[in-house]
Amino acid sequence: MPGLAANFRSWLAHPLTRGLSIDDPGTTAARRQIVREKVFLRKIYEDWYRQIAAAVPAGPGDVLELGSGAGFLDEFIPNLITSEVFPCPGVKMVVDAHNLPFADASLRAIVMTDVLHHIPEPRKFFTQAARCVRPGGVVSMIEPWVTPWSRLIYTRLHHEPFQPDAAAWEFPATGPLSGANGAMPWMMFSRDREKFQAEFPQWCITTVRPHTPVRYLLSGGVSMRSFLPGAAHGAIKAAETLASPLKNKLAMFAHITLERAGP
Repeated sequence: MPGLAANFRSWLAHPLTRGLSIDDPGTTAARRQIVREKVFLRKIYEDWYRQIAAAVPAGPGDVLELGSGAGFLDEFIPNLITSEVFPCPGVKMVVDAHNLPFADASLRAIVMTDVLHHIPEPRKFFTQAARCVRPGGVVSMIEPWVTPWSRLIYTRLHHEPFQPDAAAWEFPATGPLSGANGAMPWMMFSRDREKFQAEFPQWCITTVRPHTPVRYLLSGGVSMRSFLPGAAHGAIKAAETLASPLKNKLAMFAHITLERAGP
C-alpha cells in the first residue's frame, strides 16, 4: 500500500514541477506558468487579487508585493513593485522581508499571497513594515487558515509544515520556500491576536475573513494536476458561498488586512 500511495502522489504531481526542489527558482518559474495555464486555478487567484486590490488605499506611496514570482497581481494593481527572494522572470526587485529597502513611510501598501507563513521571523517583518508603510497604509494578504477541515487537509495532504500548536511564531530558516508554518497567520491574528496587538500597536487588524474551503484543493494548486475543468469554477464558487456560514469550520484560507496607525 505505501508503494501504491507513492505512485498515486507521483501521478497527481503536476508534470512541470515533478522532481524539482521547492527552493529551486525553476520551481517558481514553473508555478508561474501553471497559474496562468490552469483556468480553474487562475480564476481563484483572480478572486483573491480583487480582494487584495480593493484593500489598497488611494493616495501617495508605492505598493510593494512580496513573493511575486508565480503570480500576476500586477494585472490588478497599477505600477506594483513586484519582488521575490531570488532573481526570477517578471520580478522587479530581490527583497528580504526582514530588511525592506524602502524609505520611512514611503509605501501605501505591502501585499502578498501565501507569503507571510514563509517568513521565518515575522516580528522583524512587521517592524520593518511599520517603518516603511505610511499612516493609513495597509498590509493585505491571503494566507492559509486554521479550521477543523483545513487541519485535516494541510496536515495530511500538503507538503508544507502546518503546526497550529507551535508556541512561537518563528520557525527555522531552511530554504526560501521550504521553510514555513502554514498555521502561523492564524496563530498571530486569531489565537494570539491580543499578543500581536500588544506588541505592534502600530498595526490595527481591520479584516480577517476566512474563505475558500474547497476550490483551491479541487484546483490542484500550483503543484498538482487540476481535478476539475475551468468551466466548473463558477458552480463550485457558488457552493462555497452557500456554505459561508460554516466558514470558521471549513475555510482553508483567509484574507487579512492590517492598517498602519498614525505616528
